Amino acid sequence: MESFNIVMRKDCLRMKRIGMLTSGGDCQALNAAMRGVVKGLSENVDELEIYGFHNGYKGLIYGDYRLLTSADFSGILTKGGTILGSSRQPFKQMRVPDENGLDKVEAMKQTYHKLNLDCLVILGGNGTQKTANLLREEGLNVVHLPKTIDNDIYGTDVTFGFQSAINIATEAIDCIHTTAASHNRVFIVEVMGHKVGWLTLNAGMASGADIILIPEIPYSIDSIINKIDERIQNGSRFTILAVAEGAISKEDAKLSKKEYKEKMKNYPFPSVSYELAQQIREKGGYDVRVTVPGHTQRGGSPCPYDRVFASRLGSEAGKLILNGEYGFMVGIKNREIIKVPLEEVAGKLKMVSPDASIVQEAKMLGICFGD
Repeated sequence: MESFNIVMRKDCLRMKRIGMLTSGGDCQALNAAMRGVVKGLSENVDELEIYGFHNGYKGLIYGDYRLLTSADFSGILTKGGTILGSSRQPFKQMRVPDENGLDKVEAMKQTYHKLNLDCLVILGGNGTQKTANLLREEGLNVVHLPKTIDNDIYGTDVTFGFQSAINIATEAIDCIHTTAASHNRVFIVEVMGHKVGWLTLNAGMASGADIILIPEIPYSIDSIINKIDERIQNGSRFTILAVAEGAISKEDAKLSKKEYKEKMKNYPFPSVSYELAQQIREKGGYDVRVTVPGHTQRGGSPCPYDRVFASRLGSEAGKLILNGEYGFMVGIKNREIIKVPLEEVAGKLKMVSPDASIVQEAKMLGICFGD
């Protein structure tokens, strides 16, 4: 990983043709990041053409794009979603021809060369990043900007969209406190995060959740019941659980992937939160309610932190392009913007370690993780 300290070379100040796409699940600050790239470049080149590919890699595969103008980037700093649209294109399907036999990778390369692009700026999460690295291996100039509310991209301390999602999930749990206390209830708030628990962990701590369940720390229902009982005995009128949608019991964690997949075929609950609710009712006799903020966690305007952070990433991506440095992810480490070679990070997940200091600090505060 290298900190940025780039002096722009005069020979870079010529015309630049840049392609840009947003792929995977949307999140806050995608527009802010794209705006940062464009403003950073437009202030430092003589001529600039920006081609926006619609709906992620689909636009690159099928040649669905348009030439963007300055008007497209005006007023979008505070706008959520993505002006280009997005879609999910699983990495494992990228080498598989489409229903008409089209070679997707070759099609993307042809579109890139047809437009005579200097660089393709790709905004997305883990799957998007793996395809970006594939395109790098195929000889295309790419720069990746890490977006995801899950904060699970390896090689960067934070991803943009993460802080905005924390704020929304925290507010959802905050609002539950009063109704939970009024009715002496156990409330489960399900937070996004299938594979990692960064969002649930941070939102849970910020909102004073009593129990936090994340995928990295398998839970025991008995441990959860014991915590609720303890709170009742100590005079608490309610208990709040922040539960990641990918939380898993100790019993299920022992199953092989094949066994777990087979079990889930006949899973009778909408999600793990509803299974937990039933178990708490049956084993503890408590009145339980489930709240699922769902896609609200991805929506709305980016928070001020994400606006600044995404703008910084976009600006530094512009510097890389001006200096002809490609094949990097732009991230952040110790509050300084860094560039990380894609081949070093693509395909890696940044997970919450059960021994992480933040987990131990949460336990010191009395938060139960169900282990």
